[in-house]
Amino acid sequence: MKIPSSGRAALTRRHFFGKTATGVGSMALAHLLGRDLEAAQPSAQGLPGLPHFAPKAKRIIYLFQSGGPSQLETFDPKPGLKKLRGQDLPESIRKGQRLTTMTAGQTSFPLVESAFGFRRHGRSGAWISELLPHTAKIADDLCFIRSLHTEAINHDPAVTFFQTGSQTAGRPSIGAWLSYGLGSESSDLPGFVVMITQGTGGQPIYDRLWGSGFLPTRYQGVKFRSVGDPVLYLSDPKGFSRGQRREYLDALGALNRMQLEAFGDPEIATRIAQYEMAFKMQRSVPELTDLAGEPDAVFELYGEESRKPGTYAYNCLMARRLAERGVRFIQLYHRGWDQHGSLPKGIRRQAEDTDRASAALVADLKQRGLLEDTLVVWGGEFGRTVYCQGTMTADNYGRDHHPRAFTVWLAGGGVKPGITYGATDEFSYNVTENPVHVHDLQATLLHLMGVDHAKLTYKFQGRRFRLTDVHGNVVKPVLA
Repeated sequence: MKIPSSGRAALTRRHFFGKTATGVGSMALAHLLGRDLEAAQPSAQGLPGLPHFAPKAKRIIYLFQSGGPSQLETFDPKPGLKKLRGQDLPESIRKGQRLTTMTAGQTSFPLVESAFGFRRHGRSGAWISELLPHTAKIADDLCFIRSLHTEAINHDPAVTFFQTGSQTAGRPSIGAWLSYGLGSESSDLPGFVVMITQGTGGQPIYDRLWGSGFLPTRYQGVKFRSVGDPVLYLSDPKGFSRGQRREYLDALGALNRMQLEAFGDPEIATRIAQYEMAFKMQRSVPELTDLAGEPDAVFELYGEESRKPGTYAYNCLMARRLAERGVRFIQLYHRGWDQHGSLPKGIRRQAEDTDRASAALVADLKQRGLLEDTLVVWGGEFGRTVYCQGTMTADNYGRDHHPRAFTVWLAGGGVKPGITYGATDEFSYNVTENPVHVHDLQATLLHLMGVDHAKLTYKFQGRRFRLTDVHGNVVKPVLA
């Protein structure tokens, strides 16, 4: 068989078998093509056999606080530090653990207590900083995990680790894994949506964090923008009617299906599905983002900032609206928690930006009956050190990255409300009780969605990969 040079690069193994053999070649083609197309085709139900068991949550809203919120200023009080202020961190506590390049050159590591007070709240008696008065009001709805730990010590690998289960870029994100395994509940919105607070500065947030990695690209997250069309290229050009768009997509779809039949490339099936989703989103997204029907009481709950696209409060309100419409995984990123210096001023600003809206989201979901099957997650990529970075004065200090011990909270979706799990030493430096690794948290999130993290796999380059790599245990004590 003579193959034109222009077509050699596009020739796939399936196409080769189909053109050069009969019998076993045809059977091989049918098997391989059927397997890959099944994985690539749109499916509201997801993969066969999933969920593995009855889920407690139908969807996840992940409020990712990028930069590393200090546990010492938020949820892990250490009042004894006041008496130790200025003393060096004992070597018996540090135990030779590595430091970042930002403090490795320091000749001393002076301890510094939090500038903010803590009180117990609710029937659960959860310790919450004065920085977070709105979060304090929902204390009995929250499950605090104080014993998170990670290996990553710098922002990019640490954020990537939480989002993909690997410190190295290129793996599928958790939202992509869930979209691949469970499909979508919504017929006219993506199963995985991402929003980023605008104007906060801080570490960059890369599109690959919601990518599909080696999974078919139809499972990657769709980023909603705060300026112009929420999704790029969604609007028709001037003079191009919706009817003409439908005719155009039908013709384009026919051509793509011809290519799909000839080559069996799953990405062609992805392209067909994405064009159709974009057509549906031309109606669903304007309705989604039209807040005219929201009563004033809702804006009072989330704060006036919730009327302004691009703010954290607006994104939290949008997260609730997306949850109502069946979006499976909703990821919010808020940057600016990286306080190496001027921490008291910086973290106060971050708390003012996020506290009210985070609490409002949980309260809003609860009053609408959505919290019981919506899992809300709040946390960053690591914590902060008990010792001061840079110059310490009477009213100012900074803290470096700290991966050994930090706090996240969960709400709804099958977790026990009103509990605190895990503990740290008197310096919030090492976990002393019930350690929870990043992969343990990921395994638990998947479990609450009805997925066995060890069974949701994808074969790539001769190996079966999963979100939790070869690690991870479900944190059963936090399950309701």
